[in-house]
Amino acid sequence: MKRVLLGMSGGVDSSVTAVLLQRQGYEVLGATMLLNEEQQGLDDARYVCQKLGIEYYIIDGKKEFKKYVINNFNNEYIEAKTPNPCVECNKHIKFDFFYKKAKELNCDYIATGHYAKCEYSEKYNQYVLKVAEAEKKDQSYFLYGISKKVLEHVIFPLGNYKSKDEIRELAKKMELPVASKSDSQEICFIQDNNYAKYVCKKCNICPKSGNIVIYNDGKKEIIGKHNGIINYTIGQRKGLGIAYKEPLYVIKINKDNNELVVGTEENLYKKILYANNLNFLIPIYNNMQVWAKIRYRAEKSKAKINFEKDNVKVIFEEPQRAITPGQSVVFYDDDILIGGGIIY
Repeated sequence: MKRVLLGMSGGVDSSVTAVLLQRQGYEVLGATMLLNEEQQGLDDARYVCQKLGIEYYIIDGKKEFKKYVINNFNNEYIEAKTPNPCVECNKHIKFDFFYKKAKELNCDYIATGHYAKCEYSEKYNQYVLKVAEAEKKDQSYFLYGISKKVLEHVIFPLGNYKSKDEIRELAKKMELPVASKSDSQEICFIQDNNYAKYVCKKCNICPKSGNIVIYNDGKKEIIGKHNGIINYTIGQRKGLGIAYKEPLYVIKINKDNNELVVGTEENLYKKILYANNLNFLIPIYNNMQVWAKIRYRAEKSKAKINFEKDNVKVIFEEPQRAITPGQSVVFYDDDILIGGGIIY
């Protein structure tokens, strides 16, 4: 019997995943990675494991989580970028550190409650990561950083289900106590979702006020004051505190001058972006035609990838709204995930 180490958050997705794995004939071990002192869900995860008769472990990952996720999060915001901590967490913690722990426990596979698929592709003659059937819940965007070597040892049992409602119904039929439990918050280590306050406290910095500027015919005009560039992101309209003849949005954050550059909606659209910190899961080539997403909730758009040393230049067929440094651009071949990188 193959052994699988399942990452359990105490939520409905990972709990249903445990039952599905058992039904598929795996010997399941449950584990929760302890990532911060305020972490919730351990009691629920332990209870589900007891109910299902599977071993349960708590793995201390606080040191690794701080190194790879929290420090990156703080540093990116200080550099006037908008990071995606889930991308870093999946890459370094849930599918690297966790896999190493699985091997220590003599497990053949790791599994999670992510909405994605991992299947063998005849086209590429290897295991590939694919979009989930529940497209609105699909999480493949966050998973492009997984190592190719780990991918063939990953199981995503929820990938073929159509919706989260279907998973909740399964949980009720399975009589799991977490069937009606609400989804987790957006950033797990920030309780009130106030990222600016969190970064300032952790890094002992005080945001400095600066100018909000607009360019008209190449001439810079100061039209207001901001309360610290850490509080803003590309595409933001609310909270600027300025009056103008038409709606204005943040189109650039100039860290060196402590300035917010604003413009009209049409100024937000661009056809070209550059990315680094790349990871590709299938073979690629220069000038490759792909489908690309510049953020999790964005629609996929046609684009071409051109390599420039260790970076890529991505050219879209149609202009993209609010391309944001720090976010990830992720590439697809139809429903197969090609890879991705960090926009700069």
